[in-house]
Amino acid sequence: MVSLWVFIMACILISQRLIELYIAEKNYKWSMAAGAQEFGKEHYSLFFVLHGCWFIGWIIESGLGKVAVSELWYVWLSLLFIAQAVRYWCIASLGKAWNTRILVIPGRKLIAKGPYQYIRHPNYVAVAIELLVVPLLFGAAITATLATLCNAWLILGIRIPVEERALSKGIVE
Repeated sequence: MVSLWVFIMACILISQRLIELYIAEKNYKWSMAAGAQEFGKEHYSLFFVLHGCWFIGWIIESGLGKVAVSELWYVWLSLLFIAQAVRYWCIASLGKAWNTRILVIPGRKLIAKGPYQYIRHPNYVAVAIELLVVPLLFGAAITATLATLCNAWLILGIRIPVEERALSKGIVE
């Protein structure tokens, strides 16, 4: 039963990530054609490392021993659905401005609709929830803990400060 759940979740998350990367690449080309500047290139690859390790981690950890789907599966799955809804609300709200990179089109107004009218970085919150709850769904507490700590360091210590500096240089509020 667990291996079927893990397989299904892996397929969903792989296809989701591939679709998001396709959207991001399409939006990247549009933004660059509109004169965007990219910031934070030096740390961008760290996200691929983090997400790759997270993905491999919860699959391996959930396959070790006789791990079953968590007794709190309905909590973790509910939080995952909420996180996904928020993430796609972010993507829809930002439109062509949504990206996995930090791209700033000089003089463009800051988007403050959708979830961005309530919180400054809702997409990062959605991803943080996902990195925590997917491993917990399968009893992979070590992966959930390590991924959450690494993500917090990367987002709070590097990504958001770079993004805020970039936005303050090129955005009209």
